[in-house]
Amino acid sequence: MAEIIRMPKMSDTMEEGIISSWLKKVGDKVNSGDILAEVETDKATMELESYDDGILLHIGVKNGESVPVNDVIAIIGEKGENIKEILKEEEAKEEETKEEETKEEETKEEEAKEEETITIPEINDISKDKRLKASPLAKKIAEEKGINLTNIKGSGDGGRIIKKDIEENTEIISAQSSTNIILPKTIGEESFDEVPISQMRKTISKRLSESKFSSPHFYITMEINMDNCIKGRKKINETSEVKISFNDIIIKATAAALRKHPMINSSYLEDKLRINHHIHIGVAVAVKNGLLVPIIKFADNKSLSHISLEVKNLANKAKNKNLQPSDWEGNTFTISNLGMFGIDEFTAIINPNDSCILAVGGIKNTPIIKNGEIVPGNLMKVTLSCDHRIVDGAMGSAFLQTLKELIEDPIKILV
Repeated sequence: MAEIIRMPKMSDTMEEGIISSWLKKVGDKVNSGDILAEVETDKATMELESYDDGILLHIGVKNGESVPVNDVIAIIGEKGENIKEILKEEEAKEEETKEEETKEEETKEEEAKEEETITIPEINDISKDKRLKASPLAKKIAEEKGINLTNIKGSGDGGRIIKKDIEENTEIISAQSSTNIILPKTIGEESFDEVPISQMRKTISKRLSESKFSSPHFYITMEINMDNCIKGRKKINETSEVKISFNDIIIKATAAALRKHPMINSSYLEDKLRINHHIHIGVAVAVKNGLLVPIIKFADNKSLSHISLEVKNLANKAKNKNLQPSDWEGNTFTISNLGMFGIDEFTAIINPNDSCILAVGGIKNTPIIKNGEIVPGNLMKVTLSCDHRIVDGAMGSAFLQTLKELIEDPIKILV
């Protein structure tokens, strides 16, 4: 019996996928476990595996085409099976579903129209009476001053325009009789490009919009003195086989701070709060067409060199669209660092289902007061976006204070 292959939901946010390439063609024998095609989702390019044995009888989607989740993309069965009947049945089901949806929409529109009341004000409309009603004096004044009487409402008998009506409509008269200014022609040509929105960008838009409007955000910012961190990193990199970045240190320090402030590492789940005992830190990575957030799992238990290697590996996989669901699912906290782009300070939208996200700016050489004297220093601003349903100002401030202490004295995160 023929089996219909539908576009699977390959991630929790996927609504449609693009067939990057078919690895089998119509007429090929297929075994369970064979890879039928490569599918581009909103986060990665993934393999579409067959769970049936048989012959590939039909391919319904071309390379590069987008397909909604659950739509038919192929049929596997025995040689000689009538796929036209199968497709006909599927089309009939789709038509039936569309008709039901259309009926529901029409019913909603009718209900909305019934509820909507439109009041049309009475207008002195000369279309009802072709003859303009105005006194001889009013007509004479209008002719002398170049006034269009159709724009004036009459106050005389039967809507007749009289001298007083013209005098009281000074704004209309002023506008009509003002001198026209001739402006020079602007030379130019309107033009634009329109490009399709990628699956990734659609998902980013949907998820972050939901987060922004469903989670009451508030923001707190703190300055961190990076002098000791700069010295410490330099010393570590003199002996370390793996080059440690400031971002690696921030991830490690954040994980240590989250261990001391578990509510910052929690999730709001409508009817309950989930306080996570594990610490999985999402690291925002800019890629073509959007942003991906691979996860450093159990970040508090990993060394700086381990974190550094893992971040580099995940960043490469993200840029090559080779991330798997296990690489991006399960974050409990997120860090977005734009310091390398020269950004001093910014706010970030919380990544669902986290309670907070840390926005990290660049390290800036700044004059600071030390022991009563102005000396050169290196400051970095961090901004914590908080979900006020879980985290209040005092709680978020305490977390940032701990983070500041750890980064300003990085030896503490190595203990």
